[in-house]
Amino acid sequence: MRLSLALFLALCLSACGLLPEQIDETKGWSASKLYSEAKSELAGSNYEKAIKLYEKLESRYPYGRYAQQAQLEIAYAYYKDKDVASAIAAADRFIKLHPNHPSVDYAYYLRGLASFNDDLGILGAYAGQDMTERDPKALREAFQAFKDLVTRFPKSKYTPDSVQRMNYLVNTLASHEVNVARYYMKRSAFVAAANRAQYALKNYPQAPANEEGLLILVQAYDKLGMTDLRNDAERVIKANFPKSKYLTGQAGDGKPWWQFWNWSY
Repeated sequence: MRLSLALFLALCLSACGLLPEQIDETKGWSASKLYSEAKSELAGSNYEKAIKLYEKLESRYPYGRYAQQAQLEIAYAYYKDKDVASAIAAADRFIKLHPNHPSVDYAYYLRGLASFNDDLGILGAYAGQDMTERDPKALREAFQAFKDLVTRFPKSKYTPDSVQRMNYLVNTLASHEVNVARYYMKRSAFVAAANRAQYALKNYPQAPANEEGLLILVQAYDKLGMTDLRNDAERVIKANFPKSKYLTGQAGDGKPWWQFWNWSY
């Protein structure tokens, strides 16, 4: 019985050796052929196939302009394929290997875009969650990437768009801190609320979200009995936002404006 089983296994292994090997259609392709085919797949939104072709190109022809371009375009392919981590890693690799490349500014830009669009996934997209309610880590990484681009390459064609995205990110990050401060106010955690509002004011001084942040600061200091700090915050909001909707909402019952706008804290 054992002999029969051993003979059967030997026959199976021999049969496997007779099966034809999977044919690699790219075998023998030149660097230019691999690059053009990868580029075509990328243009056709076949990102996974494009990535595989770029990887084969770099593996077979690691030197030369085609390999360099493949390293850059694979970052874009990962970005379009929504593989954020791989896109950032590929962009960082290109920056490290080719710091003086004419297109290195594009690598910085891609790194920022990948973090900027690091969304919440399918469920988050359909739920329509506000960006300010997200973990701000990716937003900060995106801001830093765009800042690196703007600082290093002020004349880059990607700089104007990067500046616009940075402005958007500043207010989004400030709004995130204000949202957290509002959360703490509703739970009577007044010290924590004041700290988060102060953080937004200190780190994002020009952000429109600071209008509400100052209101929270006034209310938090009032709840804590810190009259001098409350008055200072009140003077700041009146000086910086003289037409604030919070300032014009007088209740008409003798209460200060910041007590009227209590929002169930």
